[in-house]
Amino acid sequence: MSGKFITFEGGEGAGKSTQARVLRTALESCGLDVVLTREPGGSPGAEEIRKLLVTGEPDRWTPLTETLLFLAARTDHIARLIRPALTRGDWVVCDRFADSTLVYQGVARGLGVEAVNALQSAIPDMLVPDLTILLDVAPEDGLRRAGARPEDFETRFEKFDAEFHDTLRMAFRELAKARKERCVMIDAGRSPDLVAADIWSAVQDRLAP
Repeated sequence: MSGKFITFEGGEGAGKSTQARVLRTALESCGLDVVLTREPGGSPGAEEIRKLLVTGEPDRWTPLTETLLFLAARTDHIARLIRPALTRGDWVVCDRFADSTLVYQGVARGLGVEAVNALQSAIPDMLVPDLTILLDVAPEDGLRRAGARPEDFETRFEKFDAEFHDTLRMAFRELAKARKERCVMIDAGRSPDLVAADIWSAVQDRLAP
């Protein structure tokens, strides 16, 4: 029996990593085997690529180069971690996935949604999440949270200008409207407990763990 694949999306500092950990605990309390992972990263090779993508200055990569690096990491991540886990019947909870590439590189970085979709279609055994949780927060609040993280050197995307982060938020909201069959948008500007409760309600309604 195949497992379920849940992804978290949103701008910088939206609380994705925290809420992904909370959800893993809740799912495990139901007796499920859960794999918690992230993008870019999740497999040894993809974690090496992550270092290239999330550190340094914003102009370190062109939008196309950046996208190709993300897709290289995703290809390895799917093949070595996500697909095997789902085949075992595990549930996979992932902090970011393909929607981030579409929004960050396709829209905010200007490569184009069609170009990103075409590139992503070349990934062997590409996956579509069973459920995507979009955490929506005002960019200024998210960046303030992100800046408070101790000893965090993965700040490349946080360094982009305010217009970039505003564009991200609008693009994620449009994505949620266009993909209602799998996307649930949740107000992440509230306390973590309230956000977690809404996430759990959405998971129960959509996937009945």
